[in-house]
Amino acid sequence: MDALDRVVKPKTKRAKRFLEKREPKLSENVKNAMLIKGGNANLLVTQVLRDVYALKKPYGVLYKKKNITRPFEDQTSLEFFSKKSDCSLFMFGSHNKKRPNNLVIGRMYDFHVLDMIELGIEKFVSLKDIKNSKCPEGTKPMLIFAGDDFDLTEDYRRLKNLLIDFFRGPTVSNIRLAGLEYVLHFTALNGKIYFRSYKHSCKLHFCVLPLLLPEQLVQVNLLSEVIQHTLIVCCKTPRIELEEMGPSLDLVLRRTHLASDDLYRLSMKMPKALKPKKKKNVSHDTFGTTYGRIHMQKQDLSKLQTRKMKGLKKRPAERITEDQEKKSKRIKKN
Repeated sequence: MDALDRVVKPKTKRAKRFLEKREPKLSENVKNAMLIKGGNANLLVTQVLRDVYALKKPYGVLYKKKNITRPFEDQTSLEFFSKKSDCSLFMFGSHNKKRPNNLVIGRMYDFHVLDMIELGIEKFVSLKDIKNSKCPEGTKPMLIFAGDDFDLTEDYRRLKNLLIDFFRGPTVSNIRLAGLEYVLHFTALNGKIYFRSYKHSCKLHFCVLPLLLPEQLVQVNLLSEVIQHTLIVCCKTPRIELEEMGPSLDLVLRRTHLASDDLYRLSMKMPKALKPKKKKNVSHDTFGTTYGRIHMQKQDLSKLQTRKMKGLKKRPAERITEDQEKKSKRIKKN
């Protein structure tokens, strides 16, 4: 039996809290990522792992020592590190003659490899090379995917799902507009994946409105007169500006190891306690409008009190027929 598979009883309160954090929960903790260097990783791959770790902080673990392993041939070492560091996401960097500047990105399910995709680095610009202001640590990014390949082919569809899982960060209940300052853009085009990182800023947007008609503006010659007849208005909607922050990567898809449909469905299964309970007699349309159905007892409209009018009064002949019908009903009952 593996040392990590044994049932360990905590001896201190600190150890008890540590084990309670790792216990299965209805709403799981934020997914951590481990970034591992291969036995022959070069400087470029090492810098890529450092930059991705800077984006993932504080939800990442960077292994500084080299680890001689091959994820597509033997996955036991990755599963061991995953259980040891409590990480369900991983990125492995390596370099060799057959596959230069190689990155393997993947995820775990129950501390076993669920799926992983191999990517080749063709071009790389580091965080240090782009001399711009950076976002603070732990900022939640906005993810943008462009390209039809992400929706057409199965490999790219699974890669999109994996990248969302890797970079999405913690789930939040509320969003502040000023806090949206970090964008990750992925573009799939001509068999390549372009990864770009931008810093987002909202600035005031001013509109210039002329107070004269176009026919009158033709008659104005001086610039000072044009300025006098214009109105500058500050719009409520801010102007969005994107400034490249780094890192920048041009990637190529190589090998894939995808989970079977049954295992993938099992990993996406939601606990019964988290499933929303169905509300009876409540429905929603495509526009989000809520409709409710009310069940009522059968009403006798003949006893409904209406406005008293002479034209609606019953005639003597109608009263006699009604009395006879009631008497006949009583006789039948008896």
